Amino acid sequence: MAESNFFGGLVQESFRSGYVSIIGRPNVGKSTLLNAFLGQKVSIVAPHPQTTRNKILGIRNLPGAQIVFIDTPGIHKPQNLLGEVMVRAARDVLSEIDVVVFVAEAGRNADRDTEIIRSLADTGKPVFLLINKIDEVKKHDILGMIDHYRELFPFREIVPVSALKGDGVGIVLEKLSEYLPPGPKYYPDDIVTDQIERFMAAEIIREKIMEKTGDEVPYSIAVEVETWTERPDGIVSISANIYVEREGQKGIIIGAKGRKLKEVGTLARIDIEKLLDARVFLQLWVKVKKGWRDNKKMLHELGYR
Repeated sequence: MAESNFFGGLVQESFRSGYVSIIGRPNVGKSTLLNAFLGQKVSIVAPHPQTTRNKILGIRNLPGAQIVFIDTPGIHKPQNLLGEVMVRAARDVLSEIDVVVFVAEAGRNADRDTEIIRSLADTGKPVFLLINKIDEVKKHDILGMIDHYRELFPFREIVPVSALKGDGVGIVLEKLSEYLPPGPKYYPDDIVTDQIERFMAAEIIREKIMEKTGDEVPYSIAVEVETWTERPDGIVSISANIYVEREGQKGIIIGAKGRKLKEVGTLARIDIEKLLDARVFLQLWVKVKKGWRDNKKMLHELGYR
C-alpha cells in the first residue's frame, strides 16, 4: 500500500526518511564528511577548528531512502558570545533528529570525548561512531580505539572512515538508511541543501579567506553579502562585506597592494560561478567591527541565532 507525499507522488511503505545529526569536537572532519555523504560541497572546509558556525542541512537520496543531514558547529568551550551560540546550536539539534552520528578523529585520545559522549545517553536515539581520518594512522591503532570507545558508550554502529578519500562512506549511508523510520520524501530529488545562494556565497568567501590567511585571522572574520543583482547580460553582480575585529586584521586580509584580497576574490568567484552556473562579478570590502563576536545584534544580523 502507498501513501501520498508532500509533492503529490506516491511513497511506498518500505521507503525510509529522517534526520541525521553529525556532531563531534572541532576539526575532526565533520564538514568534509557531510560533503562526502552528499557527493558535493555544501559545507566549507578549512584546517582550523570551529569552521562551521551554522547548522547546514544537506539531503542525500538513495533508492529506498532520503537522509537529511545536519552538520553542526564543533562542541567546544566557548570564549565569546559567538562561541556560545555555536555550542547551543550543536546541542539543540540533538532533539530534532532520528539518528546521531558522532565523529571522532583516528589517533586522538578518546578520553577527551567523554563529556560529549555522556550527553548522548540522554537523546534516546541510535548513535553511530565514525572514526575519521583512518588514512593517517595504522590499522592496529584503529582497532584499539574501537575497543576503547565501546567501553564508553553502546554505539549501534562503529565504522572507520576517511572522509577525504571516501573510504567507508557508502557503508555508513547504507547503515543509516536501515535505522531511519518509514516516512515520506521530504525534499524533491534535485534539492541538495536548504541554504540559500547568498549564504553559500558568503561561506565560500569565508573559506577562501581562511585558506589565504592561515592562522593569522582564523575566527575573527564574518562575511555578509550586501547586494546581489542579476544583470540583463546574465552576470550576477555580488558585493560582500568582510568584517574583522581589528585594523591589523584588515591589513592582513587586504595584503600588500591589495594582492591577498584580490586572490581571495578570484578563488571565491570561481567557486561561486560553479555554484550558480553563471558568470559572476564579485566585489569585496573589508571593514572593522570591533567586538562583533560579542555583539548580540550583529550576530543576529549575520544569521547566528
